[in-house]
Amino acid sequence: MWSVDLAREQSPSLDTLRRFCDVTVSAGYNALGLYLEHRFAYPSAPWAAGAGALTPEMVRTLEREYPSLQFIPLINVLGHVEGFLYTEEGHRFAEERFHGMQGNPADSGFGSFAQQLIDDTIDAFASGIVHIGGDETEQLGKSESSRRAIESYAHLGPGVDGKARLYGSHVGRLAQHVLARGRRPAVWGDILLRHPQALELLPRETIIFDWQYFGSPQRTARVFLDAGFEVVVCPALHTYNATWLHLPQSEENVRQHAEVAARDGLGTCVTTWECGLFGNYETLLPAIAAAGAMLIDARPGEEKEEETDDRERYASLRAAPAFLSAYEQVSPAHRQWAELMGVTLQDAGGLFAFGGIRSSLKARLLLFSNPFLLWLRNRDELLGPAGETAAATVARARDLAPDLPTAIITDFADTALHFVHLAERVRSHYAASDVAAAAAALTEARTLFEALRERAEESHRLYGSSIADVERCRIAAEHIDTVIERVQQYGNGSLGYLPSFETITHPKFVPHDQGNWWLHNRWANE
Repeated sequence: MWSVDLAREQSPSLDTLRRFCDVTVSAGYNALGLYLEHRFAYPSAPWAAGAGALTPEMVRTLEREYPSLQFIPLINVLGHVEGFLYTEEGHRFAEERFHGMQGNPADSGFGSFAQQLIDDTIDAFASGIVHIGGDETEQLGKSESSRRAIESYAHLGPGVDGKARLYGSHVGRLAQHVLARGRRPAVWGDILLRHPQALELLPRETIIFDWQYFGSPQRTARVFLDAGFEVVVCPALHTYNATWLHLPQSEENVRQHAEVAARDGLGTCVTTWECGLFGNYETLLPAIAAAGAMLIDARPGEEKEEETDDRERYASLRAAPAFLSAYEQVSPAHRQWAELMGVTLQDAGGLFAFGGIRSSLKARLLLFSNPFLLWLRNRDELLGPAGETAAATVARARDLAPDLPTAIITDFADTALHFVHLAERVRSHYAASDVAAAAAALTEARTLFEALRERAEESHRLYGSSIADVERCRIAAEHIDTVIERVQQYGNGSLGYLPSFETITHPKFVPHDQGNWWLHNRWANE
């Protein structure tokens, strides 16, 4: 199976979902995972269904039209419930106030809420498997009630892991509920690897989805198999940490998982994450199809000792023959574009290199509502040789982009690079007290985000991509308007001093606060 991430701001139409289904079937997958979190219209939580959320009716339509395909729901009942927690109705379930992504497992109200989500999911999906999540729960024990719950297990002995007990009791109870409803529960494996005592509290019918995005699952899958659980290994297409997609690392990750799955008779789920911030699933479909072919053709690899996390070796990869062949089958131009954006762009290094965190280019340009952060944090890199290399690659990709989805991706990268150059030009004019020239360059920068907003609207309308990206571009343009007003008002030294360009472009700028007191304490970014 492969899994489409609807939780990160996607709102695909039925026609878009049908396109995903067609690729799923033709590529030889037997299931399509729908990763939901809050992006499903749960009847028990009507207050959480944002615009464009998947509905039970849409699920039933797809199941009727694609009877050979299993649609597996992936929800979350502990970590990654941020879409519920940051609503007025759901904030009471949070482990920490206005912080993080985790519900409080010691809160009986949250437990009941999670059970209702499971019931809604089972009522809507015919799938024999219901994935209830459970990953990335680093906040265990942060609230007073969950800390006390962890401490309450101390009487069981010095070797007892209280976090494992708290986690296992919450997730295990919900897994048992799935079983009682006649389905098989599935959970992610990362927390179980850190707190293996939690395995004792899960029903043995639970399927463990073992994700290892930076190496082979050989060792970790064996932990779960030896404990008596069925295992599905989960490679990733590396989109969240890329300007578009890191092709060589994604192909290698799929290959490693396919070999382990073939040798040990395991299931496989190809994961895709975070197509917000100008991602686009249309551009990923050839890679998804290629991953399916790799799973079908996999042969058991030679068993060898290797580290599960092998990021340094991954970073050096530069070949993706299977994936690029899939783009070639679409058209030679698609292959050339994919090679430029998915392989060659990594050669610029820095922001464009392979890494393990969300793309800083995406986050700093749009996610934090202040596009000048990209200039502030990465100007030396983007105005130097690395930026020149990236700009040349993106320019070639822009000229080659064979269709609208690839053009949208390339326009985003081009905008980011162009904006940093414009911001530096503004800074130069501003430092020289040339207010008119600074304002003119800022106005030019604003037009970049107006054009990008139009691209985001197209992508949302045609492909169900992030509608939040439309608003992010609008907010960026409005912030530039604010900076224009500040430059015009204070760029002539009317305050008695000239605030630094970093200061005057910051959302927290306050006239006459010459020392930026808002910046100089540990609460500065709260």
